Amino acid sequence: MAKAENNHVNNNKRKKTIALSVFAVVIIVGIIIGLVYVEYKKTHISTDDAFVEGTIHTIAARIPGTVLKVYVTGNQFVKKGSLLLELEDDIYSESLKKAESALRAEQKRLKEIHASIEAQKKKIEFAKASLKKAKITKKALESLVEARRSELKAKEAVLEKARKDLTRAENLYKKNVIPEDRLDAARMAFSTAEASVQAAKALLNEAIVTVKGHESAVKEAEAQLLAQEAVLGQLKATLKSQKENIARRSAEVEIARLNLSYTKIYAPADGYVTKKSVEVGNQVQPGQPLMALVPLDDVYIVANYKETKLDRIKPGQKVKIKVDAYPGKTFRGRVHSIMAGTGAAFSLFPPENATGNYVKVVQRVPVKIVLEDGTDPEHILRIGMSVVPTILTDE
Repeated sequence: MAKAENNHVNNNKRKKTIALSVFAVVIIVGIIIGLVYVEYKKTHISTDDAFVEGTIHTIAARIPGTVLKVYVTGNQFVKKGSLLLELEDDIYSESLKKAESALRAEQKRLKEIHASIEAQKKKIEFAKASLKKAKITKKALESLVEARRSELKAKEAVLEKARKDLTRAENLYKKNVIPEDRLDAARMAFSTAEASVQAAKALLNEAIVTVKGHESAVKEAEAQLLAQEAVLGQLKATLKSQKENIARRSAEVEIARLNLSYTKIYAPADGYVTKKSVEVGNQVQPGQPLMALVPLDDVYIVANYKETKLDRIKPGQKVKIKVDAYPGKTFRGRVHSIMAGTGAAFSLFPPENATGNYVKVVQRVPVKIVLEDGTDPEHILRIGMSVVPTILTDE
């Protein structure tokens, strides 16, 4: 009996010892796990508030019109430059033809103005030549007047000498010093000299009248030259205005050509067609979204980390990324940049906490993470997918 009691006591002691040992082991393992977890958390910062994002090209019309053809379907992959849809171009083709016709008319008018300017330049050259000729003639006539004056002075001197000779001959004849024929000769010489002076005066007056008459011809030639130059000035002003008209018409042609080109809408990048909302026959307006094009080769992660973790996050740090859609796949990336503000600060309706009811909430700051290995064709990351990035702060 006593022996059985001793065995029972020993068994209890043994059980207590085992239980204490197990408890101690659990405590030690828990402490070790806790220490490992603490050390892990020091170098690994994770969040499940993260999503795949990327560029979304909104495909919209630039001009109003009616959809003629749609060449793509929803979720179809297209290459950059592929024709997505086409609008009816009748109106825009006609507008381009009218604009080009108006431009050709203005260009024809420009050629006519250039031809008129060249013709006017020739008229000016002719007017200059006429003026030069008139001035040369006037100068020659003025020289003739001077010659006539000199000739008159010489003949007046001859007349004065003939007058003196006649006076002396008359005195000598009265004194019977010379015969009458000598007196007659003196009288004849005086008459001849007097007639010669009168003829010289007539020639001088004629030359003066001719010069005065030619002065009016010179003035007329000068006026004609000024008139032709004024016409040239008007033509040059018309030319400048015409060039402005051509520039305006050229701009209209370019706008019409652009509008015509806008009837065909092409893919701006490689990507998948999504949110397609256009069909043949739809009336569309400029800026109206018709579909979206999503390239999946340049997606990135936006992870919203708590502001208390930002002191350990730096651009360039390596990141391990788990994606909910691919449980067995780990993507690798790196921290690209940290947003300049919290997500709440840039929301459509930012929070406004009054002083009386303020409750402090830890804010989250978006961190952009880019993939290092690019896109995996077998594990495509699609915009909006949930991910769990872990930033390795020690790498």
